Amino acid sequence: MSEHNVEKDDISGVETTGHDWDGIKELNNPAPRWWLMVFYVCIAFAIGYWVIYPAWPTFSGDNERGGTKGTMGWTEYKQLKDSQAEILARRAQYLGRFEKASFSQIENDEGLRDFAVAGGKAAFKDNCATCHGTGGAGGNGYPNLNDDDWLWGGKIEDIYQTIRFGIRSGDDEARLSEMPTFGGMLTPKQISDVADFVLSKDNPTTPTAIEGKQVFADNCASCHGEKATGGREVGAPDLVDAIWLYGGTKADIMAQVTKPRHGVMPAWEHRLDRNTIRELAVYVHSLGGGEE
Repeated sequence: MSEHNVEKDDISGVETTGHDWDGIKELNNPAPRWWLMVFYVCIAFAIGYWVIYPAWPTFSGDNERGGTKGTMGWTEYKQLKDSQAEILARRAQYLGRFEKASFSQIENDEGLRDFAVAGGKAAFKDNCATCHGTGGAGGNGYPNLNDDDWLWGGKIEDIYQTIRFGIRSGDDEARLSEMPTFGGMLTPKQISDVADFVLSKDNPTTPTAIEGKQVFADNCASCHGEKATGGREVGAPDLVDAIWLYGGTKADIMAQVTKPRHGVMPAWEHRLDRNTIRELAVYVHSLGGGEE
């Protein structure tokens, strides 16, 4: 707008910028002084920050990523390195004692136990949570590690062996159990009857469950026990409690008897170091279902 065509607002007497929106004209007022002060302070702070801390996203003088170092010589990589060194130093205080301690000694030493549980919890999230869940609650086909139902025993030593060598993993020392496929050995009625017996919790009252009890005694009791309470020496589950790995409906039980599913747990001995496996055993034992 030329100097001769300056337009002023009729009410305030302030010059306008010439911008008009539906009859609303923009006044050419200067920015508030407080706003300018804040603006200048921000500029000064940005320049100071740029000088002192990393700024340009380029390689530093030491060919490290993270921006130019600045006069403080600080980088995120240096901070990470210092933090990791502090963690490793704290870990080293316990690691030597932990390596030499038995599980009994670890359980009776609060510091070592806390150390093992913390390390095991981290290792569990990285290696075991995919199958067993973040909190070890398991799922269909994956055991719940929080309850007190253990196929192979719930002492720390038992858990350690299971983690170390796995279950049906192919390792020479792996836990190994296999339920026969009864679909070709029993008739559909016998499978239905034995499922009724299992659901009766060893107290059969219906004719089919009573008949199923005899089928169970002839074919299943050698592994699961006469009262169906399981057998840890062969990894046979307790069928009397309400804990089911593949489902507890009659259809689920019949399917497992007819053509059983067999899960596989890896042998972690070849993937994790001894200390990590021991920490995992202590952590799993601490989840609530561990046995003395």
